[in-house]
Amino acid sequence: MKRIILVSVVLLLIAAALPALLAPDSVSATAPDKSPAVTALPAAGLSWQPESDEKKTLTVLDGDKTEKMTMHDYLIGVVAAEMPVKFEPEALKAQAVAARTYTVYGMLTGNKHDNADVCTDSACCQAWRSTDNMKTSWGDSFESNFEKITAAVEATDGQYLIYQGQPILAAFHSSSGGRTENSADAWAGSRDYLVSVTSPETEKDVPNFTSTVTSSPLDFRDTILSKHPEADFTGKRTAWIGKITKDAAGRVKTAVLGGVEIAGTELRELFGLRSTEFKLEYDGADFVFTVTGYGHGVGMSQYGANVMAGNGAKYEAILSHYFPGIELKKA
Repeated sequence: MKRIILVSVVLLLIAAALPALLAPDSVSATAPDKSPAVTALPAAGLSWQPESDEKKTLTVLDGDKTEKMTMHDYLIGVVAAEMPVKFEPEALKAQAVAARTYTVYGMLTGNKHDNADVCTDSACCQAWRSTDNMKTSWGDSFESNFEKITAAVEATDGQYLIYQGQPILAAFHSSSGGRTENSADAWAGSRDYLVSVTSPETEKDVPNFTSTVTSSPLDFRDTILSKHPEADFTGKRTAWIGKITKDAAGRVKTAVLGGVEIAGTELRELFGLRSTEFKLEYDGADFVFTVTGYGHGVGMSQYGANVMAGNGAKYEAILSHYFPGIELKKA
């Protein structure tokens, strides 16, 4: 019998590997999960000279091919892949600025590719969709959708976020359960502008806001033992779950399972959970994770940004809320 947990993990891996095939209303939150917060800008204080997106040319690695394109055209593909086109215009503008800043930060902190500035692999850089992919996915709505995405990019032309004069790591994720996460609690590094703030999205705003992962006792035990062979599961199943501690954002920091303390981030990876904001219970038959939100929780919540925009917030206010203390640099 196939393990339920392994099915969940496989599905998540497929989603991460095929960002260009995302449904129009889905959100990719894979790239920021790679924990780039440990990377610092060069000691010399290298800065970015703001210029129009049309004037900045990038070499983009798409699969095994490279292509020259303007920042303008690259960002259209990124915003189309990273945020549902149905979102509010101000949320799309906030995403455009975050994506541009994420690109700038990545280029300044060290090129990941020998022959390109960025790639289209969401597990490495950011998700990206070609125009042909948009046409296939959007069909008759292509023209209006493309115009909406393009408008968001052009309205924020050349704009990016800085903190103390330097481009920031503009991390983003899909959704949070009331608060975003401190970067220090999610990654092996911290940023003063990546701290926990309130986020307004709720279950009525986010599809699959709450999800569950069910694991049989055998699968649960073997999954833990695969990484922690010292764990002891000889006692009653009701005693396998020990103390669970949470951080200030309400996410699981550590959980004692089989007598071993395990980080919430590790459990998320082991069991294919959508976030570290979860409850873990034994229901008498299986071990059940009840998960809220999707993504690492650091930086801008995309669904939270959309709720703020729907309530009248401009993109500048959205970015200032999710990245406290930042400045918006304009070309």
